[in-house]
Amino acid sequence: MSIRTVGILTGGGDCPGLNAVIRGVVRKGMAEHNYRFRGVMQGWKGMMECLWQPLGLEEISGILPKGGTILGTSRTNPFKDPDGGDIVVENMKRMKLDALIAVGGDDTLTVAHKLAEMGTPVVGVPKTIDNDINHTDYTFGFDTAVNIVAEALDRIHTTAESHNRVMVVEVMGRHTGWIATHAGIAGGADIILIPEQKHSIADTVEIIRKRHDRGKNFSIVVVAEGVKIEDADVVAESGRDEFGHVMLGGVGHLIGKEIEKRIGFETRVTVLGHLQRGGTPTAFDRVLGTRFGIAAVELVAAEDFGKMVSLQGNEIVAISLADAIGTVKEVDRELFDIARVFFG
Repeated sequence: MSIRTVGILTGGGDCPGLNAVIRGVVRKGMAEHNYRFRGVMQGWKGMMECLWQPLGLEEISGILPKGGTILGTSRTNPFKDPDGGDIVVENMKRMKLDALIAVGGDDTLTVAHKLAEMGTPVVGVPKTIDNDINHTDYTFGFDTAVNIVAEALDRIHTTAESHNRVMVVEVMGRHTGWIATHAGIAGGADIILIPEQKHSIADTVEIIRKRHDRGKNFSIVVVAEGVKIEDADVVAESGRDEFGHVMLGGVGHLIGKEIEKRIGFETRVTVLGHLQRGGTPTAFDRVLGTRFGIAAVELVAAEDFGKMVSLQGNEIVAISLADAIGTVKEVDRELFDIARVFFG
């Protein structure tokens, strides 16, 4: 096939580094392949409603250090509509797109995979701040989030020590605790609670009590939002999104209340929330996003569709979308055991 016009969309939650991907795609595609680009607005919603804008050198100028995405995003699921897949395919024709680059997490890439099975020329770029997509060592946005959380922990340490308080810090991590673990190690957390491991309030309280017994009158507890506690009902839900996922938030407050009730130490809770997503991406995330964008264009040029770019070691490789979706990459036990050395 002769590829002349390529679309790019960003789906799911925003994260630092998305604009680096867009910039890499456009610069590489225009310079080496003379492609035209159309930015699909608001993720899969834009493909359902034919929302797009031209993307050229002027549109991508100056976007590298900016957080978020200039294309906007949404959590729209085309396949929630029985005819959604056909609507996307038809709108690709209306927008005169010869190929599509979809940047997003498991949900976005699952839609891309279903479209690829329908014969749609689509390439995926993995994006999740939680770093839990399979077959890629890291995703852009994760490094920025870890740095933001680690800095927050540094600041929380000073107020915790001044007031002799237990400080509970809730961070992102629906299914996995990559942010909690990395940032907890970097920020000197005393306890880290993640979805992959079994935890109890009783064990947490005992660690805090032992710290106090040896003269440490404050503690920092880092909690991933999706953590489950064996001896307390602390799962906080606030509805479901279009892909059927539970929307989480508030587990830190519930854990904080349990700690204070059981041990009697003054406890305060900080929910970092969207602070982890916003702002300037780190140099690592800018470079990784750029590499992913350029590699995605190379897949399009090779007409190697139904694939996703991936970081393995220091190499960018292509893997099947089918292999990347459906299951999450969990924090490995060895890494968590390193964090556990510093508990208490």
